[in-house]
This record gives sequence, structure tokens and C-alpha cells, in this order.
Amino acid sequence: MAQAKINAKMNDAYKGQFIRTLSMADRSCRLLENLDQIEMRVEALREAATAMEQERESLIEMIQSTQNSQEMRNICDGEKEELSLTANRLMKRTLTVTVSVDTIRNALQEDALKKATAIIDEIAAKVLEDLEGGRKRLQALHAACVTEAPPVPIDQKFQSVVISCALEDQKKIKRRLETLIRNMDNAEKTIKIMDHQKVDHSDLTNGK
Repeated sequence: MAQAKINAKMNDAYKGQFIRTLSMADRSCRLLENLDQIEMRVEALREAATAMEQERESLIEMIQSTQNSQEMRNICDGEKEELSLTANRLMKRTLTVTVSVDTIRNALQEDALKKATAIIDEIAAKVLEDLEGGRKRLQALHAACVTEAPPVPIDQKFQSVVISCALEDQKKIKRRLETLIRNMDNAEKTIKIMDHQKVDHSDLTNGK
């Protein structure tokens, strides 16, 4: 009789443990579903912040392009001053917007990013000394960042560095190279226009 009571209590204990385990499993499942939903919102937040970061970069580039454009040089001083003030005001307002999306990196990715940044910085610092050579080097770096077959030679060394970077850093490196190449193209066009105007002015001076 005593043994029967002990067995009954043990069975009750096992039953209670079994029910409690199921309850914990249900709670765990619900929490996991909540975390999955939160993760989707987190990724959406990062994507929105990244889009805002890119929009900020684009606006700054557009303002700078307007400030340095040939059209700005060809207007009278009064209008140029008013437009410059407006451009400066827009630049200041744009710079008041601070958007930062940090990338989680391991030690290898951190080192790769530093190497890639140093390579680009070195070329950018010397680009005015040789526009054509600088453009070719930047194009070779950019070719290392694209998946499709590029029409220019690929910098294999830079490609191995970029591949070691985090995916988000790879995208940022590619965007920076695209911006630098565009700025170089615009600068070269401006130089050619100014040089052409200098020739025309020389011809007028010589009575041609």
C-alpha cells in the first residue's frame, strides 16, 4: 500500500514535469516568433538608415557639383554670390543630418577594410598629379568590386582585399570609388572647358 502511494506520487511528479516542459516550449516558441519579427524590423531599420546615408552623400555631391559647375562660372558676380549663399546654406543644413549605420566586423574584416581604405586614399591623394593615370587605377579598383565582367583590367590584389571585407563595407567601397570616378570625370570636363576658353581668349587677343 505504501509503495503504491509512492508510485502514484512519482507518476504525478512526472506528469507535472511533462506538462511544465510543454508550457516552456510554447513560451520559447512565442518568444522566438517575437524575436523573428523584431529581427525583420531591425533589418528594415538598417536598410532605411543606409538609404538615408546614401541620400545624404548624394545631396552633398550634387551641391558640390553645382558649386564647381561651369554654369556657376559663367554667370555674373551678383547672381553667383546669391547662388553660392544658397548652396552654402543647403550644404550646412545637409551636414546637420547625421546618419550612422555601424557594421559588425571580425578582426580579419577590420584589417581588410583598413587596407582597402588605405589603397583608395593613396590614389585619391595623388589623383590631381595625373588625372588619366589616377582614373585608370580607380577604374581597376572598381572593376574588382563588380560581379559582371568589367571592360577594364581588374586589380587582383585589391580584389583579394575587398573580398575579405564585410558585405556592407564592400558596397560602401564600391560607392566611394564610383563617386571618385564621377568627380574626376567632372573635374576633367571643367579643365577642358577652361583650357578651351583660354585658347579662344588667346585667339581673340592675337586678332584671329
